[in-house]
Amino acid sequence: MEMRVEVPSYVTLQNDSIIVDVTVQPKASRDEIAGVHNNRLKVRVTAPPVEGAANRSCIELMASYLGIPKRDVSIVSGASGRNKRIRIRTSNPDALISKLPRK
Repeated sequence: MEMRVEVPSYVTLQNDSIIVDVTVQPKASRDEIAGVHNNRLKVRVTAPPVEGAANRSCIELMASYLGIPKRDVSIVSGASGRNKRIRIRTSNPDALISKLPRK
């Protein structure tokens, strides 16, 4: 029997990936996934929002948090703003979704 986990409101399922709505806070005191805020995953990174540094840190943090290679994480939209849509390629969306915070 196939396992199905509850999909948080900030996650959209696609064919071979999940799309995660994220709000990034650059220049934070530490890199962390800070829960859900305003129906988006809140990600804090120490990198400044200069020359893509915060975007790279966000990708690295998401990959590390989910235990997947960085090559499977990409920013689909919002590269120049705080609100982003991040695509995570996966053959097992339930396993990744189960790792994401609900609150």
